[in-house]
Amino acid sequence: MLVAACVLAGLAALVHVYIFWLESVAWMRPATRRVFGIESEDDARATRALAFNQGFYNLFLALVTAVGIVLLLVDEGAPGAALIYAGCGSMVLAALVLVAGSRAYGSAAAKQGTLPLLALVALTAALL
Repeated sequence: MLVAACVLAGLAALVHVYIFWLESVAWMRPATRRVFGIESEDDARATRALAFNQGFYNLFLALVTAVGIVLLLVDEGAPGAALIYAGCGSMVLAALVLVAGSRAYGSAAAKQGTLPLLALVALTAALL
């Protein structure tokens, strides 16, 4: 079950690295604007600094989770688990905040929150 937790947490981290890419690197691209429902280049330009910042939050959550996975794999169980709980737990909570803000974001919240939630369930099962 620990391997499953690490795989799920790793996949969750990769999703958040992709979100970082979209928000912090590719924000002005038409395809990215479509993903986020940004209608015009002017609207994207107006929100660019906010998206850039938010992207880095996603990257940092991914990094915390990745360090936790590495620590678990080198037999540093308690610190590794703590970092996975912090990273994936924050991802799940962010998904809940997203959907609480507007139910229109339910699909996006599910995409960003399902893998970390499953990772937390698997990690908890492995540690019990």
